[in-house]
Amino acid sequence: MDTNSKKIWKPGTMVYPVPAVMVSCGDEPANYNIITIAWTGTICSEPAMTYVSIRPSRHSHEIIKRTGEFVINLTTKKLLFAVDFCGVKSGRDINKFQKMKLTPGQAANVTAPIIVESPLNIECQVTEIKALGSHDMFMAKVVGVQADSKYINKNGAFNLAKTDPICYSHGKYYNLRRELGFYGYSVKKR
Repeated sequence: MDTNSKKIWKPGTMVYPVPAVMVSCGDEPANYNIITIAWTGTICSEPAMTYVSIRPSRHSHEIIKRTGEFVINLTTKKLLFAVDFCGVKSGRDINKFQKMKLTPGQAANVTAPIIVESPLNIECQVTEIKALGSHDMFMAKVVGVQADSKYINKNGAFNLAKTDPICYSHGKYYNLRRELGFYGYSVKKR
């Protein structure tokens, strides 16, 4: 490999693509909010844990810090307009559920609402808030998951591909094209 073909850049966030999710929060309808997040992911399997990183200046930051709860709502191509809108508009100025005609639904284990139109809702309780610089990381235990039954296959597995999920990369949204392999395919006996 010719190492001279590599360009040296300043440090930056280059792990792309990332999920584009809508995070819902609030403990009563008057303060429900939605924020679009790309800085999220899995941090532990047992117990199931996740995180969202949010700038302290964001309206949802205060709500989640106060309530200690949020819901990660997976997004789809059909929800793309709302995904973008909820990322650029502030809940201080507008009710995003009403403006985007999204339905706040009852979560099973937290007071924050789910977004009914999302195919999968991950209910979270904050375990730690870590100030990192531009963003604070809300680490959270997953306390419940709601899956739309129309995406559950005959084996009881959630068919993510069928939802037409979207992701985010360098200021643009993308959908996922097709399956390329599966975990362990490289060592599977033929």
